[in-house]
Amino acid sequence: MKKPKNWWYVWSKALGEKASSCNKTSDKVAVVRTIIFATYLITNCFIVAGVIRQWNRNTAVHVYIDSSEIKPYVTPPERTVNKPLEFE
Repeated sequence: MKKPKNWWYVWSKALGEKASSCNKTSDKVAVVRTIIFATYLITNCFIVAGVIRQWNRNTAVHVYIDSSEIKPYVTPPERTVNKPLEFE
């Protein structure tokens, strides 16, 4: 097995295929791909940290409803004509 030249060579190969035949352009594309990968990694770390922080939190949420403001349900009158798929 051939020994890799350096870490940048290995990293750029891990990012995907070479973007151009010119090495300078390919290096620029690899830098952009590295930045995109870093933002995905940082975002994922924040999501996981938020999930771990909220894990098994025993905070109770209490909902109070003032029943004096609730009107009783009134059944609608019967329909005399049944016309499906038509607006009244």
